[in-house]
Amino acid sequence: MTIKVGNQAPDFELRATNGESVRLADFRGKNVVLYFYPKDMTPGCTTQACDFRDYHQSFTELDCMIIGISPDPQEKHEKFIEKYNLPFTLLVDEEHKAAELYEVWKLKKNFGKEYMGIERSTFVIDKEGKLVKEWRKVKVKGHVEEALQYVKENLA
Repeated sequence: MTIKVGNQAPDFELRATNGESVRLADFRGKNVVLYFYPKDMTPGCTTQACDFRDYHQSFTELDCMIIGISPDPQEKHEKFIEKYNLPFTLLVDEEHKAAELYEVWKLKKNFGKEYMGIERSTFVIDKEGKLVKEWRKVKVKGHVEEALQYVKENLA
């Protein structure tokens, strides 16, 4: 299945930090900003998470949920949430099932080494579960504001 703007967003089931199983379909009736990020506690991912935290109330006022996904284990997500007071759901994708569905599990290169990892990406899903916007290869600076502006202009 190829992910495409205008189509239904691929559903998945992952474990949340509270240990409960969560499906994307559970959020029908709300807009969703689904963001994939490489790793908890790293500079770029921390900045991005804190930006989503700082704008969380604005997203909430637009009936929009924020969900973060990375391959980190539940315990690491819990520490990340606690350390930075993150008010939104983080999901555990250790086997990168959702990342593969959303085509963000990619071959990456860093300092001459190749490895598989998450390509920082954000998806906006409307109340009916349709993918309405995507950003791939996200640069952190200004991104959360751009996502908020999109939701404001197109889904409010």
